[in-house]
Amino acid sequence: MPLIDALRLRTGIARSFEAAGATAREATLIAEHLVEASLRGHDSHGVGLLASYLDSIEAGRMVLGRPLAIARDLGALVVCDGRRGAGQVMAHEAMDLGIARARAHGLCVLALRDAHHIGRIGHWAEQCAGAGLVSLHFVNVPRHAAVAAFGGTTARLGTNPFAVGIPRPGHEPVVVDFATSRWAVGKVRVANAKGETLPDGILLDADGRPTVDPSRLFASPAGALLPFGEHKGFGLALACELLAGALTGGATQDGSTETGVTNSMLSVILPPESFDDAGGHAERVEALAAWMARDAGSMLPGDPERTTRARRLAEGLPVDDASWAAMVAGAAKVGIADLVG
Repeated sequence: MPLIDALRLRTGIARSFEAAGATAREATLIAEHLVEASLRGHDSHGVGLLASYLDSIEAGRMVLGRPLAIARDLGALVVCDGRRGAGQVMAHEAMDLGIARARAHGLCVLALRDAHHIGRIGHWAEQCAGAGLVSLHFVNVPRHAAVAAFGGTTARLGTNPFAVGIPRPGHEPVVVDFATSRWAVGKVRVANAKGETLPDGILLDADGRPTVDPSRLFASPAGALLPFGEHKGFGLALACELLAGALTGGATQDGSTETGVTNSMLSVILPPESFDDAGGHAERVEALAAWMARDAGSMLPGDPERTTRARRLAEGLPVDDASWAAMVAGAAKVGIADLVG
């Protein structure tokens, strides 16, 4: 696989989105998000999405230039409508709003419904943590069923991710971020592009039989991912669907064959000082982190991503041949001849 300089690629991706009609700010937010996901090792949500995003713009599934709309405003509770706007822009603006409201009111419950794909959810937890705030995020992936229910054999829910961010003054935050399926769809797509097989227990084929062939997820009829943790992961996936979609007024799973990926997200944003204005929360967090560190092999959530980020910044981003070819072709369609030139 080629190793691509991350900063040069970020510039090329931003130029590609501008060529497709994005404003400079939109292009920058999307490009930074995709590159950051790849830097942290989440290639499923990284630069390999360039071509599919450009296709979505061309098909009208991602709508550029769309401002974030507020559908309901109760001060500490806000419902935002993404209306298929660029997900990285909609989520960034929603988190900025939620951070401001949490500081003003002592907490904020914020809903973002029906945005185009908002990418790596840990990014939004990191945005809140960077502002010194704790956050929880429940996300659904409507009309893109890929995960079987516990005990089932056909896709019924999306990969419906969940994330938590906890700031640590003077240290990197704790960021818990995972799909409720055993693997994300994008991770299976990357394995398929590389010609790799999957570990056992990840995927069922269209007949409900276990398979290690990643192409089965994208066949017609399609296979289905399994939830992580059996009934526990399925329960959390269903909770994400109900909280992020049904509660907020966003789309939910209905068997639709509509193409394109949208997300809704319910976020709870909390200033730690709302619970303890003496600052004792930070001491308690660090005491727990120190206890964890006494096991020399242990890592906190977010540590592996930071290690990967440092290495990839130094060495370059690995991009498989199939994904790179698609990225180059997508950029060429909008008039960008060299992504890293």
